[in-house]
Amino acid sequence: MAAVLAYEFYVRAGRLTEVKITVPQLSELTFVVNNDARQVAWQLFIETVTRTSTQSLRDGEGIIREALTSLYGLFSTTREVLKSSRPSVPAAGGLTVENLAINMLNKELRPFLSRWHPLLKEFEDLHPGRPDAEWSSSGVCREELRALQARMHSYALGFAKLAGVPDAAAMIAQQ
Repeated sequence: MAAVLAYEFYVRAGRLTEVKITVPQLSELTFVVNNDARQVAWQLFIETVTRTSTQSLRDGEGIIREALTSLYGLFSTTREVLKSSRPSVPAAGGLTVENLAINMLNKELRPFLSRWHPLLKEFEDLHPGRPDAEWSSSGVCREELRALQARMHSYALGFAKLAGVPDAAAMIAQQ
């Protein structure tokens, strides 16, 4: 009877699937996902690929303040998605979608935003209304943003793989 109940719970919770993902700074990792984790991964994939985190901002295009605001929005949304979902149950040796998301926040977004938000704010406070193109650090910030975007692309592909999104690389490239 206990085995039947355990099997029914397993079927209802969604079958666990093991997925291997390569992420910058973390190497190749093994994740375990069920249907709940796939939904979280799908939400984070959509948030990641529709923001500046993966979409180019070439020199002379866009506004750095808006790019930083978009990245902070991704940070906030990711936290909210994680807080509002049930935690995944990791299988032996497997990581969860939450591990990938928290690594994205703490190893990528937080360091970038912690560096550039105060520097841009200082420029804006000293030169109200001036375009960020006049900011002496504009070029370096955009260069570091491009490096961040390259790393974030791997996270987006990781979320897509965990969510079961077919041909995610093509979806990202179309943006």
